[in-house]
Parts: sequence; structure tokens; C-alpha cells
Amino acid sequence: DELLWGAAWLRRATQDDNFLNYIQANGKTLGADDNINEFGWDNKHAGLNVLVSKEVIEGNMYSLESYKSSAESFLCTLIPESPTSHIQYTPGGLVYRPGGSNLQHATSIAFLELVYANYLTHTSQAINCGNVYVSAQTLRQHAKRQVDYILGDNPMGLSYMVGYSNYYPQRIHHRGSSLPSIKDHPQFIACKEGSIYYNSTNPNPNVLVGAIVGGPDENDDYEDDRIDFRKSEPTTYINAPFVGVLAYFAANPNVS
Repeated sequence: DELLWGAAWLRRATQDDNFLNYIQANGKTLGADDNINEFGWDNKHAGLNVLVSKEVIEGNMYSLESYKSSAESFLCTLIPESPTSHIQYTPGGLVYRPGGSNLQHATSIAFLELVYANYLTHTSQAINCGNVYVSAQTLRQHAKRQVDYILGDNPMGLSYMVGYSNYYPQRIHHRGSSLPSIKDHPQFIACKEGSIYYNSTNPNPNVLVGAIVGGPDENDDYEDDRIDFRKSEPTTYINAPFVGVLAYFAANPNVS
């Protein structure tokens, strides 16, 4: 998937037909039409399909139609009203996939929805999900629901972004946040000597403002426990797509 992902970006950057030819020739071989309903550090297919779809939707590059079909098939699985919907949601409305660090899925899926919604808006198109037509507005509303949930509109009333609002995780799984600062503890802390801070039930002494943790379980429950790293660890692959999502809503605050 990374080979196609890299070729797609190089095609976008250079408009070189060599990369276009590579994408056309290797899509099936390298799994672009596999039914993959995630986009993250371990699989780029959904992002690849959305990226390449721009050439089909806005550039009439119909030789890449299979990528567009795969992108729309992926998006249809996210919409509860769609006959092909099979993404799990928590009772509170958060996209949920087992395995830990779940907010990586909520943030990356929201990002792809907003990107594809822009394609649809530019060409006045919609997605046909069986007997359900999904508009750009539907995709944006779905993405916004994930954002609202992450920032505190959820059954816990908890913001999963550290430092945002008055109620957020205090015991995140992050060494720099949980160890005392050099000012408070100028002596060297060896690796195993940090265990007392790791195992402590006290809040982290350093607030890692802006970090998004792994998030709640399938029942919307979250225990503020740094040892439970699947829920409490912030990662770049959670935060990175969320930057794009927040940038969109900051520029378009009236999406309801």
C-alpha cells in the first residue's frame, strides 16, 4: 500500500505520467480494491483511494475509476443508513474498532470524509450507497460528530484532547508528561527509577497540551489510568489527521 501511496503523492506533486502509469498498472496487484475500512499507520489504502479519486472526479481520469469506486465503497461503510454499513459505533456515536488507540480511526476517517466532501462539492456530485445517496453535507456532519465527541460531547463529558476544557485525562501514558521536570527534580532519573511515577495514581505533573489519547472503549467508558496505554497513550497518528480536520472546521465554522 505504501508503494501506491507514494506514487499517488508523487503523481499529485509532479503530474508525471510515469507515476500515473504505475498507479494504473499496479492497483489490483497491490490491493487498492481490497475492502479495508481503516486508514492509519499500518494501512494506507483508504487514503490512497480518496487521494486518487480527485483525478477521476475533478479531472475525468476514468482509467482510475476503480480507485474512486473503492473510495466510495469505503465511505458507504461508515454511514449507518447505508445498506453496506459495517463500522461499529459506541452508544455515544464514536467510530470504534477493536485493538486500542481507537481515536486514530475516528480522526483519520473524519479527515477522509472532509476531503471527499470537498471533491463532491466542487462537482455537485453525491455518493450512491445502494439505495441511499450520501451528500457532501452528510459526510461533513458525520466528521463533525466525531470531532464533537472527541472534544467533550460524549457520555463521559470528557475532552480526549489534553488541556482542552476543564475535564480531560490527567494520567496519560507519556514519559515526559508523567515524570517530574528538571526544575523539580534536577537529578538524573534512570530508566527503572521512573517506575514510581509510572505506577503512581497522581495526575501527571506536566500537561501535554493538545495531545489526544487513545480514547474510550466500545461502551464509551474511559478509566484515567496511564498504565492502560491502549486508552491513555497519545500518538502522532491520532493527532496528525485531527489537525487537518480542525483546520477545516476552523475555516468553515457553520457546518451543523
